[in-house]
Parts: sequence; structure tokens; C-alpha cells
Amino acid sequence: MERVLEPTADPLWILEEQGHNPLRESGIESRFTIANGFLGVRGARAVSRGPTWVSWLHTLTWSSWPRTYVAGLFDTPDTDPPVPALVPAADWLRVRILVNGAPLLLREGHLLAHERKLDMNRGVMLTEWHQRNSRGVDVWVRTLRLVSLADRAVGLQLLRLELDRDNLDVRLEASFEGAGLGLDPVLVEPDLGIWRTWQSGKTLAMTGAASLHLDGREVMPSLRDHLRWSWNWQSVAGQVVALDRLAAVSRGDSPDGGAGRMAREALERNRAIGWRGVVAAHEAAWATRWECSDIMVEGDDAALRALRFAIYHLNGSANPADERVSIGARALTGDSYLGHVFWDTEIYLVPFYIVTWPEAARALLMYRYHTLGGARAKAVRMGWRGALYAWESADTGEETTPEEIIGPDGQIIRVLCGREEQHISADVAYAVMQYWRASGDDGFLLEAGAEIVLETARFWASRGVKEADGRRHIRGVIGPDEFHETIDDNAYTNIMAQWNIRTALDLAALLRERWPARWAELAGRLGLDDAEFASWREAADTLVTGQLPGVDLIEQFAGFFQLEEVDLAQYAGRTAAMDVLLGRERTKRSQVIKQADVVALLALLPDAFDARTKLANFRYYEPRCGHDSSLSRSMHAVVAARMGDVDMALRYFRATAAIDLEDKAAGSAGGVHIAALGGLWQTAIFGFAGLSLRGEAPAFDPHLPRDWQGLGFGVHWRGRRIRVRIEPDALTATLEAGEQVPILVRGVAHEIPPGETVRIALG
Repeated sequence: MERVLEPTADPLWILEEQGHNPLRESGIESRFTIANGFLGVRGARAVSRGPTWVSWLHTLTWSSWPRTYVAGLFDTPDTDPPVPALVPAADWLRVRILVNGAPLLLREGHLLAHERKLDMNRGVMLTEWHQRNSRGVDVWVRTLRLVSLADRAVGLQLLRLELDRDNLDVRLEASFEGAGLGLDPVLVEPDLGIWRTWQSGKTLAMTGAASLHLDGREVMPSLRDHLRWSWNWQSVAGQVVALDRLAAVSRGDSPDGGAGRMAREALERNRAIGWRGVVAAHEAAWATRWECSDIMVEGDDAALRALRFAIYHLNGSANPADERVSIGARALTGDSYLGHVFWDTEIYLVPFYIVTWPEAARALLMYRYHTLGGARAKAVRMGWRGALYAWESADTGEETTPEEIIGPDGQIIRVLCGREEQHISADVAYAVMQYWRASGDDGFLLEAGAEIVLETARFWASRGVKEADGRRHIRGVIGPDEFHETIDDNAYTNIMAQWNIRTALDLAALLRERWPARWAELAGRLGLDDAEFASWREAADTLVTGQLPGVDLIEQFAGFFQLEEVDLAQYAGRTAAMDVLLGRERTKRSQVIKQADVVALLALLPDAFDARTKLANFRYYEPRCGHDSSLSRSMHAVVAARMGDVDMALRYFRATAAIDLEDKAAGSAGGVHIAALGGLWQTAIFGFAGLSLRGEAPAFDPHLPRDWQGLGFGVHWRGRRIRVRIEPDALTATLEAGEQVPILVRGVAHEIPPGETVRIALG
């Protein structure tokens, strides 16, 4: 056990926290989450913490917020308004140590050392704790925890304990704390619990096995009941006490889904190979993921560590085996946003998976296919056709955005995003096409992708209303800049809608030509015909976009240019959002932007604008953006890097990395900002490396920061795997797997034969 408790030697793989500060604990627990796309376990202490049962804290705060999340385990708690949320599973890591009857607590006696390490290379969290209790007994505790990337149903805990005295009465209790909290019990046995959600009809099964050894000799538990084990012994100074515990978890999406059987089977599979086999399989799975997704940055260790932190959480958030779940705004790392899925997934996360893990990207997009029914129902309910995706989605695709919330001042605030933030339908279609172009996955396109693109286009064609000026308008929406509500003709919304419609028309023509039988079936089922396509074409051609002939600036929405200008430089160093400082009403009347809006268009559709238009709009909107969303800075960084303003891009890159790694505003307590982490990766790959997935070959236009001597990464492209290394004066590409492939470097094509390497000078 000693070896596996040691972290990876290279410190650039390690995130470390020394000491213990209760005021920072919740954010640390988010950053140190271990996850595998099915299970997510916050980095809370396993030993030395009391139960979290006080219901009203007022001026107090929890010193720890342990959570085990199960992807897709949604139910609606007794809240007002009623909103679905992820239901936490039992905390299967809880350990209680008593010495002569007194519990070992971090806050009693003397804390001599406390260290927590997230080993991102191996996907494990390690702790070391040295405590001298109130009676002068020194205790050393070391732990490891993981949730297996090789077998996602399983978690493992290892604990090593030493005391410096003989003849002490020691008791160690290992339990599943909070088992069944918020759930109805179905079956509770000594090593198995099955519970059912109150409303959603899902089942949760958890089972476990634990053993304890004293200097290698197994000791039988004195108590084993209801997922709880206890051992008692007399201490020997320096004696090594080793605990290993396996937990297996299963989610059933129907009452008779066999969750208990699946949990037991998972447990037995892993008991058969022992904890060493579990560790080995898990580490091998992480090695495979890192082989596909790791980035090498030479000359900037801080950037490398930040990117690895981002990639670690991105890899731990996806599960290609489950098409019925997606990734929430805080992934499986915290309670914020209740596990709900936003546009973040398609715009900020899916690109990472397209390039590094296409199977995961496909599963995330299949979630949108499986929730297409909910999107159609929302469109009909609001008086339109096609598919309007939920702004906040859980497991069914129904809209889960509350219509009202109670603000900090006790006032009721109307939440309009669920009705007005409609660009998400175009965002989903964008991700579908980005995945298909890069992967060449025709099966996905025919099975699911084409239907999504066509139905979202149908929505937009019905959403734009032709008015007396002969143009179609989309009124009463919210763009990405959520400071301005119920606006007309938001440029991001309308141009993405136009793109969606035109892409659907092109796709229909392609399907008709290449797959006529599938096209006939799909068109017949959806009721599509040439007359409707003609109306779509007219809708796209007449839609107001905020662009005027001969004018470089795009108006963010109708009337934006007439709003009050606010010099954001006067608010440098602020710690509150601009709508708090200015007030909601003044902010609405101002040009202060919450996050990238027109700039997001420049990032997503760069080929739609010439260089002069991109520069003019970036220079106009960038100083007007308050970046009061964690999504904003990375989008600006990508655009700045592509335009060659590498210094600005690097500043935005570092500011994005600091959101979770520095967490100065304690915003990570509710979970890491997974979309910002996806945006950080995009800054490096789409910005500094200049990778584009929009054409018939991967294209590169690098702009490296001046201190970066090298940037290396892998790219999956239509069944090939390409290894890329960019230096200040050259790009080197190796085709590691697949057939010969062309790449474009600053517009010039180069062929790479299988197994060969090409080096291209960057003039």
C-alpha cells in the first residue's frame, strides 16, 4: 500500500493544499473532486468531521461539504419553485477513529501537518495528516481515493494508520453516511442498500466491502451491518493499520431496472481482482486518456499545470457509455445549478471531446437527440414549430429553469432565460455539425444529427416573423449577454439562426444525394417538402442580422448603440458584478455586456466575417464587456489569439485559469466552472495553436505566446490520430494512426502518410 500512496513524482501533475482553512474548504473540495463521468466525489475529508445535519446556518458555514454525485440521478425536492436536482448518494468514504473512546478530530489537540494532493496523472486524491490529540498521542493517517475510470460503477478507498503508543483502545468505523437521504428505502441489507427517488422513478443501489489489516494480518470486524463496519484492537506503537474499502453504485432509470444486481456484479468483479488490480486498471485507463488528451507547454509551467487541471476535470466529466446524461454547469463537482445542462456543454465542452475523445462527444450529442421530444414540446407550447431546447435541462429535456427566484434582498426576481434565451437550439446544431465534420461519423448524422439540425432550423424559420419592412425579426429574446433581457434582433441569436437554417438546407441536399433512402424516410416522418425549404431559404435571406452594407460594426441588438456608455476601466479591481454595482435597471440601459456576445460570433463563425469586420467588432465590444460570467474571458482569448494579439489572449488565458485555481471570490464552492475549463483548453488549441475543424482537413494558424517554446497535443480527425508540435518557427505533425491525411498550415496543404512526420516552416 505504501507505493500507491505516493504521488506522481513530476510536480506539474500535482495540485497541492497544505494546512487546513475551514473558510476555503468548500472550494478546495470542488477542485480536488475525483470523477469518472458516472460518479463524482468531492475532495472532502474522509476522517475527522462531524455530521452535516444543521438545517439553518445563518452566519455559520459548513467546514466540509461531502458529496457523491451519480450522473443522471435527478429528482424534484420539496423546494419552491419545484426544480429537478441531482440527488446526492451516500458518502461511502466516511471513517471515524476513536482512541480510548475519544474521536480523533482535526479541531481538537494539535494539528502538526495536513496535506491534500490531487494526482491528476493517476486520477486519485491523496491525503497525509499528522495529529497530536489532547492526550499527547501522535497519529498519522494517509489515504487514497479514486472512482475507477476502468469500471465506472466502482470507488476505492485506502487508509493507512499509525499511532505512537502501545495499549491504546482503538476503534475504526467505516460507514456510508447519509444513505438514502432524500430517497425512499426499497431494500436495506448488511452490504446492500436500494433506494427510490420520490418522483422521477429512478433507483439507486449501493454496495460495499471492507477489510482491515494489522501489520498484514486481517482482522475481522466486530460489527458489520447496514453498510457499516467497525473494528477494535489494542495499539502497538508503529504498527501499520491498513483499511481498504470498495463501493459499487448503480442507477436504475425505472423501478425494475436491476440496479441492485448491477451494483453487486460490479462489486464482485472488482473484489475478484483486489484493490491492487482496481488501482492498476484505473491507472491504465487514465494513462490512455492522457495519451489522447495531454498537452505539452514548454516555457510556461503555470500554463501547463492549468491546462492539465482543466483536462483532468474534462476527462472526469464524460461517460461515453451513457447517452442519457450530459455534463452540468459544475459537472459532478458541486451543487451549484443543481446538475442542470446549459449551452455551455455544446459550445465550451464538446469541442474538447471532438478533438480528444470522439466517443464522448457523440454520447453528449446523443443526449440532445434523446431529449428532442422535450425540445419539440417546448416549441409547440410557446407557439412555434420544430425544436426549441430547454435553457436548463436535466434528464428528460423538459425546461427546468425556474420562472421566479427570491433574491438576496428577499425580493422576487423573474427569471426570463427559460423563455427568452433561445440561441441554445442553434448552439446544439452547431455542435452536431462540428462533430460530424471532424469525426466523419455518418452513422451519427443519419441516426440523430440530421434530425436535430433540421428540427432546430424549422424552429428558427417559424421564430423569425416577417414585418412591414419586408425583413424577418426575432423579438423578445436574451442573447449570451444576459444583462439585457427581452431585446429584439440579437445579433448572436439571429446570425446563429441564419447559419442553422442554411446549414439545414445544405444538409438536406446532401442527404438527398448521398443517402436517398434515409432521406425519404426522414423527410416523410418529419413532413419536410420543397415548399417548406423554400420558406426556410426566404427566412434566412430576410432575417435581420445587425449587419449593414458598408458598415463594419454589428449592432449587438436593436438599439444597443443608443445605450449609455460606461467606462469599465473606472471599475478595475471590483469584486462585485457590474449589475450589482450599477443596479439592474441602469445596467439594462447601458452598453455594459455580461459576457461575449458579438465576440462569441467571431469565435464560432470566423469565416462569416472579413478581417476588418472582426477587428472592428472586437475592438468595440471587448472594452464594453464586464466578464461577469466565467464563460467570457476564454471566448475573448480565442478571438484575440486568432487576430494575433497574443499578449491580450494570454492575459485572458491566465484570468480564466485563475477562476478555479485561485478562487479569490470563493466561487468554486459550488463546483468547478467546467465550461471555463473547456474554454481554457480552446484558448490553447483553437487560439494559440490556431486549429480549425471547419473544412475538409484540420487547419492550423499558430500564434504562440512569446515565452512558449513549444506546444504539443493530439488531434482526432476522421479516424486518424495526429500528433502536433508547434514551435516558434515550425509545426511538426506525425500521423500516429489511420490513413494518409492532409493538413493545412496557414492555408497551404501538406500530406502526411501513415506513420510519417512532416515538419513545416512557419514563415
